[in-house]
Amino acid sequence: MTNLYTEQSKNVMKTWLLMSIFFIVVIGLGWAFSLYYGNPNILYFFVIFSILMNIFSYWFSDKIVLTLAGAKIAKREDNFNLYTTVENLAITAGLPMPKVYIVTDNAPNAFATGRNKEHAVVAVTTGLLGILDKTELEGVIAHELSHVGNRDMLLSTVVVVLVGFISIIADVFRRNLFFGNLGKSRDNEGGSNAIFMIIGIILSILAPLIAILIQLAISRKREFLADASGALLTRYPEGLANALRKISQYSQPMVHQSSAIAHLYIADPKGSKLGKKISGFFATHPPIEERIKALVG
Repeated sequence: MTNLYTEQSKNVMKTWLLMSIFFIVVIGLGWAFSLYYGNPNILYFFVIFSILMNIFSYWFSDKIVLTLAGAKIAKREDNFNLYTTVENLAITAGLPMPKVYIVTDNAPNAFATGRNKEHAVVAVTTGLLGILDKTELEGVIAHELSHVGNRDMLLSTVVVVLVGFISIIADVFRRNLFFGNLGKSRDNEGGSNAIFMIIGIILSILAPLIAILIQLAISRKREFLADASGALLTRYPEGLANALRKISQYSQPMVHQSSAIAHLYIADPKGSKLGKKISGFFATHPPIEERIKALVG
């Protein structure tokens, strides 16, 4: 039977799996590079690079997320209601007090990030604070703290860095294949080079696709779990349901949005109009109507 603790274990395993997939994909690209250019040192470089990137994504991905979101630290004296709401719910959930950040943006939204419970961050937009009442804000904060408690925060944060770098590496590879061929003489062209080039092109195309699929696969189910966990935390599912209704009524996209961190938010940062057009498998969030129905029927 699935419960909170099995979900926590699953998310830890998924994080390791994600890092392993990244390691394999990057080494695959490095192998194709080294074969194509006949230089084994390229493969060694990619192995070292993939190891360092896994370490970097674990320790610094939260700082990258906050920078991409344009988030600033929230001082207790300036944001007393928000700060005490986070503090009270963290105590109720048995979690360390996370750092609180604010994003200056009219679009109502929120996200959590950080590598573990002791280094967690909860961020909300000024637009969210402007439209929610106390119970609705509690519902949203409880949802974000549930991401922390469920340990899917690390998985979602790490994917930001790894997905971005897989796409960058693949793009560099495609450019090198094209421009590198322009500089090669015909004497160097042969059947083996053609095979290596084809392998390289396939890998460079599949790499960002795999990255996107990983990002989509981890983002939607976790929202339902965080909704349910957040409702249990506040004992008032209507609060989160009402907050989701208000969030869905705002149709404009966020100013500080990035596709790399879209899956971290409680709602699609592209806005409700565009979010409804991007439905099905390629949506980063489940429909808000389904989430509300799951909360209050």
